[in-house]
Amino acid sequence: MLRGDEAIFSFMEERIFYVYILTNWNHRVLYVGVTNNINRRIWEHKQKQVEGFTKKYNVTKLVYVEPFATATDAITREKQLKGGSRQKKINLVNDYNPEWKDLYNEL
Repeated sequence: MLRGDEAIFSFMEERIFYVYILTNWNHRVLYVGVTNNINRRIWEHKQKQVEGFTKKYNVTKLVYVEPFATATDAITREKQLKGGSRQKKINLVNDYNPEWKDLYNEL
């Protein structure tokens, strides 16, 4: 049985973090996010439980997911994508998911 710091370290080792891109039905809007629970977070977007940009612009289609072992790496990547051009995001999705299909049911 793990105790104290060992348990915390073990729990943190097993955690996966995700950077994701959502779009709307006609792919005109792109949203980049980060989460430690991709299923829950995308479900929240689809149910319009997330106030703000994604709810306002009906951004619910998951078209890109990238896993990371640490929160720091995921947040760094999220910032990189958010700071990049729209075309770079489009190219990334085109390479990863050329049909731009909703990946939510494949999680």
